[in-house]
Amino acid sequence: MPIIASYNIRKCIGSDRRRRPERVIEVLREIGADVVALQEADRRFGQRASAIPFHMLAEHSGYRPVPIAARHGSMGWHGNALLVGEGVEIRRCQALTIPALEPRGAVMADLDVRGRRLRVVGMHLDLSGLWRRRQARAILNHIAAQDEDMPCMLMGDLNEWMPAGGCLRDFAQHHQTIVTGPSFHARRPIGRLDRMFATPGIRVEEAGVHVSPTARIASDHLPVWARIRIG
Repeated sequence: MPIIASYNIRKCIGSDRRRRPERVIEVLREIGADVVALQEADRRFGQRASAIPFHMLAEHSGYRPVPIAARHGSMGWHGNALLVGEGVEIRRCQALTIPALEPRGAVMADLDVRGRRLRVVGMHLDLSGLWRRRQARAILNHIAAQDEDMPCMLMGDLNEWMPAGGCLRDFAQHHQTIVTGPSFHARRPIGRLDRMFATPGIRVEEAGVHVSPTARIASDHLPVWARIRIG
């Protein structure tokens, strides 16, 4: 069964304030997901280069980035990126423009995962609750406007501290909420900022937060994951 994950890698700056992309790659290998949505995957200033050098990703992991980046040298769109493992076929991908007070975006891809069609959406929403709700509605409208309907996973850092309000309620209207656990701060997680949702056509067999010694220091967020059965 496929494993889908979401991980805010904080530009590969760990809780020790050192930029060490090799630690993020090690965490990705530990999870072993088929598809990973990354947040803060690009550096913030300058050329907005990928926080994980492409050669390191190719040499030390089985992942490749979904080709969404608008800037040369970047991995994603406003820091949102998607990685796919070996055997996952990319059929279509796009960056989603959403209303924002600060630079924010979302990314979407239609994939073939272990012989099944799956749509994935990665996002990193605003700090403002009002803007988060606007962004959630925009993302849901993008999905509804697609020509082809298919099972869909939505995931990312939603920056929502309320247990069931705001944008969480918007996503939960037509999607099942996947219960993972607190993922922030990585050293002492209390906040459920990283969330996952799925359409009814997806059955969640198992889900959680990935905790390991490396994950506790590689970023200020822990990855969340779900093992799913599609269709």
